[in-house]
Amino acid sequence: MNSEPAVLSCEHLQKTYSQGPQVVEVLRDINLQVLPGDQIAIVGSSGSGKTTLLNLLGGLDLPSAGAVHVAGKNLALVDDTQRGLLRNKYLGFVYQFHHLLGEFTAEENVAMPLLIARLDKDEAMQRAASMLARVGLAERGVHKPAELSGGERQRVAIARALVTEPRCVLLDEPTGNLDSKNGIETMKTFDKLVDEGKTIILITHDSEVAGHASRIISIRDGEIDSDTKRASSSVTEAEKL
Repeated sequence: MNSEPAVLSCEHLQKTYSQGPQVVEVLRDINLQVLPGDQIAIVGSSGSGKTTLLNLLGGLDLPSAGAVHVAGKNLALVDDTQRGLLRNKYLGFVYQFHHLLGEFTAEENVAMPLLIARLDKDEAMQRAASMLARVGLAERGVHKPAELSGGERQRVAIARALVTEPRCVLLDEPTGNLDSKNGIETMKTFDKLVDEGKTIILITHDSEVAGHASRIISIRDGEIDSDTKRASSSVTEAEKL
């Protein structure tokens, strides 16, 4: 049993939205602990609340009730600046759409979070190049997004999320905008993260993608329907081909 403190947790999490006189309850009483090395896939039908949950866990939105803790701090009880610092230090984000900046090279895109954090430019670029090599793109650093395939662009986005060495990486449908070939390339990178013991929270509607995780959480009608730990998240070489 893992005795290390949770990287991220939530208690009695709720999220509601008002639509005129009507109150829509999107999430209700979500309790979750994410421990170091967890590889979690959150699954559920469209509208089940899984993306809302990811946004709350990542501090991109605030709950209507309950609490989200990152590194032991309640995200709702700190100001916007402190919340941003916590996100930048402890969390990395990868979205369905890569959101790379088209005027910059892959290496410059990956270095951007470090430059924003005021790291020395030369060191930032060296770390970006090293991270691109880790995701199999050592030779593509000088290329701009338009010169890369869809899978390569998504792997650049993953490198950008990892370059600050966050404690947890949150991925929102990382293969949802890719064809099958590029989706497989991206999942190979995901498998590397798993093999390295990275802490990962992944949202997907694809059962094959979810099968790469060691823990699968199913969301139904705004509640956790099941939380299942698998014996192993390892994927055979034949499955990766």
